[in-house]
Amino acid sequence: MNNTMDTTDHLEVVKKRKKKIPTEVSIFLVLVGIAVLFEILGWIVRGDSFLMNPQRLLIMILQMSIIGIIAIGVTQVIITGGIDLSSGSVLALTAMVTASFAQQSDYLRAVYPALTDLPWVLPLLAGLLIGALAGLINGALIAFAMIPPFIATLGMMVSARGMARAYTDGQPVSMLTDQFTWIGSGANPVIIFLAVAVLFHIALKYTRYGKYTYAIGANPQAARVSGINVRRHLIMVYAIAGLLAGLAGVVASARAGTGQAGMGLMYELDAIAAAVIGGTSLAGGVGRIAGTVIGALILGVMLSGFTFLGVDAYYQDIVKGAIIIAAVVIDQTRQRRRLKAAA
Repeated sequence: MNNTMDTTDHLEVVKKRKKKIPTEVSIFLVLVGIAVLFEILGWIVRGDSFLMNPQRLLIMILQMSIIGIIAIGVTQVIITGGIDLSSGSVLALTAMVTASFAQQSDYLRAVYPALTDLPWVLPLLAGLLIGALAGLINGALIAFAMIPPFIATLGMMVSARGMARAYTDGQPVSMLTDQFTWIGSGANPVIIFLAVAVLFHIALKYTRYGKYTYAIGANPQAARVSGINVRRHLIMVYAIAGLLAGLAGVVASARAGTGQAGMGLMYELDAIAAAVIGGTSLAGGVGRIAGTVIGALILGVMLSGFTFLGVDAYYQDIVKGAIIIAAVVIDQTRQRRRLKAAA
């Protein structure tokens, strides 16, 4: 009898320990597992190391830093129970506008000949303003016009991409100042990404902004009854997401040394994928910035690993899609378990 009770107590302790393991730890273990798998495959297929190449790892992190900046904003939107499909197009629009205010004076085909050689902060502010404005429009359409987030941001996605192309009749904006391109040089994009991640990790975890964001995602009606101005907060969240898409556009144009209307194509889906892989629930109310950072790194490791192994791009997309579907299935399973536990 005592042995049975001891066994039962032991099982309860094990269950409690399992419950205490943060989601981010599980996701990080997945990241480690994928990296080790590519390391093994690298030696088998190419006879070379995947992880022991610092240059490759740096390129991988640089590639994902821009998507990571977008993903931090998208994560907050998804936590509220919404979605943002416009971030890649907003990136392209802000990249075009930002680059047009960062051109050199000796370039004869400058978009604004009278506004060349400007200090780097002015193009930066222009990009942030355009991004925040796009986010405000998204938020207003969702909060006041009651348009579903999918439709509102889909409309912005198409419109922003069209505006990016119309801005210079599809022509790239080149010859940017060294002062501006410094923003995207070296490890600066990674530093910006990590700084943004830390800022919004703190905001979501320790401030009223974060509490309201989670409350709206968990139960909008209860949040409204408790005194939260849901409409105003949703506009704020979408404006921040737009602002971060604008920041990503600034970094992207500075890194490339040009602004092009085709920039950021499908980045919104990669950002959503990073958030979902990182444990953010599409049902709303659940998600953390740390998980999104790890999710972005998982996508980066996959992209770099497949390229290292010589896998064709379309096969990479197939695998990426499968991983996104698997992450959503896992999320749905978690939701069902929560509902059963609550019942």
